[in-house]
Amino acid sequence: QLQLVESGGGLVQPGGSLRLSCVASGTSGIRFLITVMGWYRQAPGKQRELVATITAGGTTNYASSVKGRFTISRNNEQKIVNLQMDSLKPEDTAIYYCNANTSPVASWGRGTQVTVSS
Repeated sequence: QLQLVESGGGLVQPGGSLRLSCVASGTSGIRFLITVMGWYRQAPGKQRELVATITAGGTTNYASSVKGRFTISRNNEQKIVNLQMDSLKPEDTAIYYCNANTSPVASWGRGTQVTVSS
């Protein structure tokens, strides 16, 4: 199965930046190449929500709440997807999960904690 491992989370002040990375393994390069990748987040007591997605060809989509502040990118050669987060707000605090839109069941990482607090 496709394995996803996130890293880069931490504690930052409002207005700060973090860069999250997700490394995929356990699958072929071709499998990764054709898979839509994404980042989701879940705050305590709330539903998991979509943050951003990126197709194999580089087409991106963002939640309105993060548009203009976050940037998703991928390196198909290295099988890595990144999320650059700038101008962070307290409401961005959540566990961030890497996602691969594999069929019939999506693949998920175990998450990395992002805390934005003064």
